[in-house]
Amino acid sequence: MLLLCLFAFLAGFIDAMVGGGGLIQLPAFLILQPHLSLVQTLATNKTASFFGTSVAAIRYVKKVKIDWRHLSVAIVAAFVGSFSGALLVSHVRKEEFMPFIVVILTLVLVYTLFKKELGVHETNKPRTSRQYFIYALLIGGIIGFYDGLIGPGTGSFMIFAFVVLFGYNFLHASANAKVLNCVTNISALIFFFYKGAILWSLAIPVGLANMLGNYAGSHLALKKGSGFIRIFFLIVVTALIVKLGWGVWDTLK
Repeated sequence: MLLLCLFAFLAGFIDAMVGGGGLIQLPAFLILQPHLSLVQTLATNKTASFFGTSVAAIRYVKKVKIDWRHLSVAIVAAFVGSFSGALLVSHVRKEEFMPFIVVILTLVLVYTLFKKELGVHETNKPRTSRQYFIYALLIGGIIGFYDGLIGPGTGSFMIFAFVVLFGYNFLHASANAKVLNCVTNISALIFFFYKGAILWSLAIPVGLANMLGNYAGSHLALKKGSGFIRIFFLIVVTALIVKLGWGVWDTLK
């Protein structure tokens, strides 16, 4: 349990800044709690992650200015999208999507590397109200659906979308992504709670460790700013590519 909580703290710390905490916490659950069924593992892991994400989201909302006009549209779309994805999850083979996800993440990494100023400073991107509405709808709906259906890298995709489409710096993008990620988690938790798959004896201590990690991560992000978050973003996206790419390679062998 102590080792699992340690991994949960580390996952929360990274997730608070750039997403990708699932790379650490979910494998830790699978390795350290092998007696759990897959549904119990996913449900308990998602519950613990939600506790931590909520802490980071609250801290960001208090410290970072959020444009609720745009984010509210994304929130509604994300909830509907995530719930729709969760309903379809049993009918889809996730392995078939992984090569596509690895390619998309690689493009995100290359684009961010070559655009050295991307997300370091807030950029003024003139948009009409209709464009903002459409972009918010797309971010929430598409990424929300992806989170409910597949999941890996959701936070990183959200951050990248906010930086590119809205011109946010990485700090503001992380803040918006955390709020949106809370919403996508809620729809999955409704399903897991209804199924009675959450093991609270594990979810609570692991969730508390994840909360501490998210608190520390969001504190560091707020203190260091967008340049620091950009570096972490590149590291985590690279790790996602390696992790998912290795899984794809294993299935092809």
